[in-house]
Amino acid sequence: MKRLCGPIAVSLLFFLGGFNISLAQKQTGKAIKYDTLTVEDMNTGVQRTLVISSAGDTTVLETEEAETKVEPSQEPMPVENVEIAPEQSFHQVVKQKFIEGGVPYMVPILLCMIFGLAIVIERIIYLNLATTNSSKLLKNIEDALQSPDGMEAAKEVCRNTKGPVASIFYQGLDRSPEGIDVVEKSVVAYGGVQMALLERGMIWISLFIALAPMLGFFGTVVGMVQAFDAIEAAGDISPSLVAGGIKVALITTIFGLIVAMVLQVFYNYMVSKIDSLVGDMENSTISLMDILVKYQRNKK
Repeated sequence: MKRLCGPIAVSLLFFLGGFNISLAQKQTGKAIKYDTLTVEDMNTGVQRTLVISSAGDTTVLETEEAETKVEPSQEPMPVENVEIAPEQSFHQVVKQKFIEGGVPYMVPILLCMIFGLAIVIERIIYLNLATTNSSKLLKNIEDALQSPDGMEAAKEVCRNTKGPVASIFYQGLDRSPEGIDVVEKSVVAYGGVQMALLERGMIWISLFIALAPMLGFFGTVVGMVQAFDAIEAAGDISPSLVAGGIKVALITTIFGLIVAMVLQVFYNYMVSKIDSLVGDMENSTISLMDILVKYQRNKK
């Protein structure tokens, strides 16, 4: 109502003012000019309109603006319940990706990893057990040859020591009565046998290293063929059509490369271990020949 009263009062004022102006003009015969000025009180919010005539009369009109208050909403905005997906463990992620990659293509890669790691574990244990302190063994053999039992005591030392170096020494000591030349041939021949035992199973590891990426690439090719088959059947290129085939292609390749890289690391470690053992056998064999030559001279 306050908002309506202001305009009505202004209109009534101008109507009455106009009526008085007409009478004044008729009485005086002179034209009177009017000016209006609007002033707002910042404290009360009341607007005052001043009507000033050229004759010196001033009329004040007050109009009050209705205060508009913005009432805060009484009801709080509803908060939507956002479900946070639980964080998956590494085992669950690997299992999910294994299934997404396609079981027919992932199982052969998994078998390569299982058999390859089984051979790796067996070889690492065997190579570590084959490591021998050659310097200590040579010292014990030399001390045994100087004992009253001589050659038999040295053979007993070799029998009680594990490893390919001790086996080669035993064969050399066993052929010592036949001469140094026979001992050398015997050591070389039996050294080849021990080297073959050290390298046993390495060919299978190299096979799995080469086979795992090839199986992954095979899954890649099959996945791409499936993607193009889906495009041909639909007659349109859509991400949803090719996503499944491309996912199979990428996941199988990733798993194949991971298996190959892991097996390659162990393969290189075992090759370096075998080279170390072979070098130790060769150096120890030369030292054994020197000990036998010295023993035969002292015996004469």
